[in-house]
Amino acid sequence: MKKSNEDLKREIIEAGYKAIEHLIKVAKEDIITGGDGDISADRLKNAAATKKLAISDAFEILSRIQSEQEILDSPIQSGSNQKQGFAEGRAK
Repeated sequence: MKKSNEDLKREIIEAGYKAIEHLIKVAKEDIITGGDGDISADRLKNAAATKKLAISDAFEILSRIQSEQEILDSPIQSGSNQKQGFAEGRAK
């Protein structure tokens, strides 16, 4: 059976939350691991950049999820508006 667009969007939202959880794990990981305390500046910069990207991506995904959730939760327009064309519906 074919899923509706609304069902697919809800699945995408659920997957987005899981992705955010993984990105949070990346952001929480310690940069310096292992026994040697001597780590190159390039490796530190790359690790910090990875964490920054993970945090930024998590916020971007969360923002998009909130937008899509608001669209899904908004009340359906009345039947008279649905029969109007694009321009007529936006004119009000």
